[in-house]
Amino acid sequence: MNTQQTAEGAARPAGRPRSEKAERSIIEATLDLLGEGIGVSELSIESIASRAGVGKTTIYRRWSNKEDLVVDALATLKPPIPLPQGGTVRDDLVTYLRVIQEETRHLRTRCIMNIAMSDSERHPRLAERFRELAVEPRRAVVAAVLRRGMDTGELRADLDVDMALALLSGAMVWLTKWSDGHSPADLPERIVDEALKGFRPRPAE
Repeated sequence: MNTQQTAEGAARPAGRPRSEKAERSIIEATLDLLGEGIGVSELSIESIASRAGVGKTTIYRRWSNKEDLVVDALATLKPPIPLPQGGTVRDDLVTYLRVIQEETRHLRTRCIMNIAMSDSERHPRLAERFRELAVEPRRAVVAAVLRRGMDTGELRADLDVDMALALLSGAMVWLTKWSDGHSPADLPERIVDEALKGFRPRPAE
């Protein structure tokens, strides 16, 4: 059987070319249904196909199961963190938190991120793939910013990078989750400035 390579490098049977329009319709239908409050467990391929205006076989031709489709749909809602521009650590961290803040202002993103977090125990493979596709790339970018600050002396040489990432992201998620999408415009700056009080080198005694 003739095969061709997918974007992920895995071989799939050669045949009718993929339709980008159909894939986009399927992704959008999945996001719409999740955004309307349907949980991952209740979401069905039938409902997605109906909303997208395609047949179930069209979906199964691209995704072998519902979880793979959902995680790919979730990943489209995670825009990449802008690469550091070579400015200060503070500026780059504020940019990072501003992206998170912007996402929380959209109902679809807020609903789907809640689903991704709340369904992680029921769908561990989905949670793991979501971390790989959407979370870890962001962590790597921000971790590089923190390590650069440690190298330049902007931050403490003994800074716990993993803990710093948790403090920054956790504060933003917590303070925006309960704000009904109306977090203060300067929240990223306020969080970063408070965090940097502990991240920066201690004054010599």
